[in-house]
Amino acid sequence: MKIILFGPPGAGKGTQASLIQKNYNIPHLSTGQIFREAIGNETELGKKVKSILDSGDLVPDQTVVDLVAEEIMKDQYAKGYILDGFPRTVAQAEAFDEILANQNDALDAFIFLKVPEEELVKRILSREDGRTDDTEEGVKKRLAVYYKETRPVKEYYEENGTVYEVDGTGSIDEIFSRIQSVLDN
Repeated sequence: MKIILFGPPGAGKGTQASLIQKNYNIPHLSTGQIFREAIGNETELGKKVKSILDSGDLVPDQTVVDLVAEEIMKDQYAKGYILDGFPRTVAQAEAFDEILANQNDALDAFIFLKVPEEELVKRILSREDGRTDDTEEGVKKRLAVYYKETRPVKEYYEENGTVYEVDGTGSIDEIFSRIQSVLDN
């Protein structure tokens, strides 16, 4: 099963990805994790990403796609994976679909966690292991970037008919139950 777990910052993607991983026995793959491993293993791509991040720049789409493509070729992902934090742009989504097509493969589900903005802000500001920019102003800035650059990825996948919109409000278990309904059907 190949799944993209998608939604704005604070939607609960990481939490739900962990539950999907445990219940369906498929690995959870986040771009942050891929970056850290590539940098730690000092791969060519890892060195490139480290120099980009050290300079304060964003990692270009093609570099992110290359890292994900390199990672999903590993044996542990042969039966599937949950992508969290990728794709972040339509260009990344198009490149990812091309990679899957070249492998005669396709995405099984694009799960969009729908959460009202007020709830997102509340969740992010109450995180115990928050980021340095987890202020109301910082959160609103991240959400603005999400709506401008990342949200169009959902529209891209809607054209392919693989989007399942899930209510991302309620308890962790309630949300997971809704996701299970999608995955089990």
